[in-house]
Amino acid sequence: MNAALFPDVVVNGETIPSAAIAAEAQNHAAPKDKPGIAWRKAAQALTIRALLLQEARQRGLTPDPVELAPGRYETEDEALIRALLDVAIQPDPVTDDQIRAEWTKDPGRYRSPPLWDVSHILCACDPRDLTARAAAEARARAILARLDGDAEGFAQAARESDCGSKASGGHLGQIGPGDTVPEFEAVLRGLPEGGMTSDPVLSRHGWHIIRLNAIAPGQELPFQTVRPRIAEALEKAAWASASRSFVAALAEQATIQGASLAPI
Repeated sequence: MNAALFPDVVVNGETIPSAAIAAEAQNHAAPKDKPGIAWRKAAQALTIRALLLQEARQRGLTPDPVELAPGRYETEDEALIRALLDVAIQPDPVTDDQIRAEWTKDPGRYRSPPLWDVSHILCACDPRDLTARAAAEARARAILARLDGDAEGFAQAARESDCGSKASGGHLGQIGPGDTVPEFEAVLRGLPEGGMTSDPVLSRHGWHIIRLNAIAPGQELPFQTVRPRIAEALEKAAWASASRSFVAALAEQATIQGASLAPI
């Protein structure tokens, strides 16, 4: 991106150089043929940052960086912004009535995770090795061609699997969300009970033939069980709304050139 084609941003007399905006633009997604979108997002982010830092200094706040991870600390600017938000953003506490009202909108949203009883056959390979990948796929398709879809046939075919589950007919037992790699789970979620994939499924481990033997849908959870989760979500939403209002108020009182805080 040619920074010379885009202007500097000035926030209350403080200049944000175009080079800084160009560097920040690398952190913002935009279509490849529309670099101006990433630029505008970056200019907006740095404008908000400048507004917050200016307000923090005007209030006389001092930074106190905390350790984010072993050996990694906040920068002074990050600590200063955090200190400002800690004192400036004080949303009203979420009430029990609000929590219950959110729950009653659709209690069915709050369920325990489903359990899937799954079997599979693995034709292992490194997907990055194109030759091995093609050979493993051909092997998986040959196994599929011999299968008739019933549990007995699947168990017999699973003897050729490269997974240790072949000793139990390919049976993986009951698994839940997050127990398998994402590419495996994504296909599993679309299978009907008793269904089997019609084509091999590629994962980081190789090619799978997957059979969903049975599914136990998640059960609707009682209010008291999900109350903490709902409260946390409402508190986060309230904080985000209050922070947006705070930034909007700062922007309304500011003189800003070269950037807009309107949604992009």
